[in-house]
Amino acid sequence: MLVELRLENYAVIDNVAVEFASGLNLLTGETGAGKSILIDALALLLGDKASSDVIRTGADRAVVAAVFECEGSALKALEKILADNGLDESDNGSLILRREIAAGGKGRVFVNNQPATVAVLRQLAPPLATIHAQNESLLSFDAAARLGLLDTFAGAQSESVAAAFTAWKEIRTRMEDLEHGEQDRLRLVDLWIFQKREIEEAKLRSGEDQELETEKRVLANAEKIYNAAINAFDLLYEGNGSTTSSLCAAQKQVEELARYEPKFQESLAALESARISVEDVGATLRDYAGGIHASPEHLAEVEDRLALLDRLKRKYGPSLDDVIAFGADVARKLSEVENKDEILRQLRSELAQAAAAYLHQARSLSKKRRDAARKLEKLVEAEINDLAMKSVFQIEMTGAEEEGNWTASGIDQVLYMLSTNPGEPLRRLEHVASGGELSRVMLALKVSVESGTKNVARMPSSAKAGGSRSAAQRTLVFDEIDTGIGGRAAEAVGKKLKSLARNNQVLCVTHLPQIATFADHHYVIEKKESVGRTRTSIRPVAGDERTEEVARMLSGAKLTETSRKHAEQMIKANG
Repeated sequence: MLVELRLENYAVIDNVAVEFASGLNLLTGETGAGKSILIDALALLLGDKASSDVIRTGADRAVVAAVFECEGSALKALEKILADNGLDESDNGSLILRREIAAGGKGRVFVNNQPATVAVLRQLAPPLATIHAQNESLLSFDAAARLGLLDTFAGAQSESVAAAFTAWKEIRTRMEDLEHGEQDRLRLVDLWIFQKREIEEAKLRSGEDQELETEKRVLANAEKIYNAAINAFDLLYEGNGSTTSSLCAAQKQVEELARYEPKFQESLAALESARISVEDVGATLRDYAGGIHASPEHLAEVEDRLALLDRLKRKYGPSLDDVIAFGADVARKLSEVENKDEILRQLRSELAQAAAAYLHQARSLSKKRRDAARKLEKLVEAEINDLAMKSVFQIEMTGAEEEGNWTASGIDQVLYMLSTNPGEPLRRLEHVASGGELSRVMLALKVSVESGTKNVARMPSSAKAGGSRSAAQRTLVFDEIDTGIGGRAAEAVGKKLKSLARNNQVLCVTHLPQIATFADHHYVIEKKESVGRTRTSIRPVAGDERTEEVARMLSGAKLTETSRKHAEQMIKANG
């Protein structure tokens, strides 16, 4: 649920913070006051593309921030997204989003005050909020959106279908590469043979270049290293006044002291430990010095070997492991050329198994969708008719099991069909609905899908056929979906929004008083001129102020006592 939205230097807003509550939140104001600015700003926090055009004139950046409260499975889903992206969750179940848009189009994103990306915002958006605008509803109602809406209602998950499709497609692609790329492969065989031989003859070992670099440094500085090791050995062990000799002499004196003062027994033990450690280091230095041999011949061999490795890394690298992997890949390609028929036989068998697995998953998903479609079309038709429309609504599903129809989302295609008048044939929703009709149909669809989702959430876990759903409130935003309607239809839309707000937080921008009177919380957006600058503000209204706003919506700028009384009656009837 959206708790707070804050805008700074955004469009004509200099600094605004508004707190929202559960239920139906209605935003009203005169035309051009900037009602949709808040919705556009919220869309940025849900991952929409930003433009520096939104920065208020004279400012160097715009800031949009919001606080959401989350609970239940929605909170768990958000926590997983945060964890997957290396972000910390908040302590109290709240989620703080902030986005800064700077001049030049650059900007920054923060989630719970931690740097993030716009991609993370897009991941967080579905459990938090959904925005529906009258024009957006039609523009985004493509094949994927239609199918996604049905899957949401059905509680259907297509991940297993997508995984099966990917497995099948990878095998088919490999077969096509083998079959259709044969001429290219044959032209490259000589090159591959040369590359394979060159890498194999080098007899490479992972990490060999680092070992040789160390050996080269030792051989190139053998005299300095030998002298340093021998000198250190003499100082520690063998030379006059060596550390070992001094420790032995000190040890004898402390032994004498300990005969009279027992507390020096610990000091004696410490000296013994130090003497042993020094002798161990001395022995290590002696052995190391003994193994150092200044050999120009061996140094030349090491340098030649390093030169060979460097040449191979430049050709096939950049690292030695990359060269080894390149050789293995070339060997595999040659093996495929030499054993093409056998590999193809194996791949055909694997392809048949993958195809069967895909069809099994796709058929199961298709059945779930068809069952859900019959239920959804009845719900939507009832909801549409509640919105002062006598319409017939059907969901038409088509699909074939031929390979050319396979996709990661299954084998189905979905069309939403509508007849708005008795006797008229069913036509595609986006082709026949007017703006007002489309608004109501999309609202009916949303109400039906949300109610179906809530029903799934209330079912016992054993009865949920397709994944869990959260009964926690989400934020549903409707931006001027009342375009093209009025009168009885507007009142029906208001009732429907009120119904939807029982289980969701609903934000709605409206210009119709019939809808505004259903608000649980009413906000007025105003645009005023101050010190030569236009500023937009937003404030909650209640009581007489709310009555005045509804009266303004009824009669325009000139309020009358009749419009005030009418507004008061409407608020009382619909509150």
